[in-house]
Amino acid sequence: MKRPHKTLSLLLALGLALSSCSNPQTQPNPETDPDKPKVLATFTVLADMAQAIAGDDIQVDSLTKPGAEIHDYEPTPSDVRKAAQADLILANGLNLEAWLDQFLQDSQAPSVTVSDGIKPIPISEDAGAGAPNPHAWMSPTAAQTYIDNIAAAFSQLDPAHTQGYQQRADDYKKQLAEIQEQLTNSLAHLPADQRLLVTCEGAFSYLAADAGLDEAYLWAVNSDGETGARRIRQLIDTVRDQQVPAVFCESTVSNRAMQQVASDGGAHYAGALYVDSLSEAGGPVPTYLDLIRYDTQLIADSLSKGK
Repeated sequence: MKRPHKTLSLLLALGLALSSCSNPQTQPNPETDPDKPKVLATFTVLADMAQAIAGDDIQVDSLTKPGAEIHDYEPTPSDVRKAAQADLILANGLNLEAWLDQFLQDSQAPSVTVSDGIKPIPISEDAGAGAPNPHAWMSPTAAQTYIDNIAAAFSQLDPAHTQGYQQRADDYKKQLAEIQEQLTNSLAHLPADQRLLVTCEGAFSYLAADAGLDEAYLWAVNSDGETGARRIRQLIDTVRDQQVPAVFCESTVSNRAMQQVASDGGAHYAGALYVDSLSEAGGPVPTYLDLIRYDTQLIADSLSKGK
């Protein structure tokens, strides 16, 4: 699983020291509103969900930037300052942010785990039996629980705007339900022996469960993206034997090994799926709803070719 962050204690001390000794007149961001509650999310997907529910009533920021890999994220002194200034911190949980407890030890802000209430899918036995797969947001169904938890947290933080948070949450969940229905319908024609989703990382267990798909991958969770020749050969054999039409990789890791799987297994490399991060504003998935629509459409279209 995650390696320990040996430098995190030093970053905490440095970040707090910089925060305390900086000139207060240089600290405010001109784009922020000092009267709005400040919420800090651990990565871009959560921040976008939260901003959709917050509307104009709460200022939401993300620790990570678009394109960043959350599993191996190294908090910086500026991140520590953000945490110290936040009124609420949103975390995914399910062991995604292994560094979070130490990161928050000097923050006065309460933290909320937005995956609370979701039944975890365990990581496969060959990669750490019993540990939860953290990628629950990749399920349009499970994401509705995220939205409920965010709306409840915002209502507690800012009771005056509870009605707005709840209304935006309800509207958002309707869109998630529509995406789930589209996903199920778009794959309904695939026969039982042709419903295999092949990816670099095992980040799609929740989405696969929603769609009635099986899954195979090069590595499980919290990997640095490297895998051995034996694992690659096993996946090549699986792809060839099951005549998988298309395989995928994630946008934040190298697709070199999966390109080999596609070439040697007789499949088409269908492209990148987005999981741990949104794209920049001008990219293909600037919001979480864009991300989940993009991924589900690409998967459905690619697995349906020639079927």
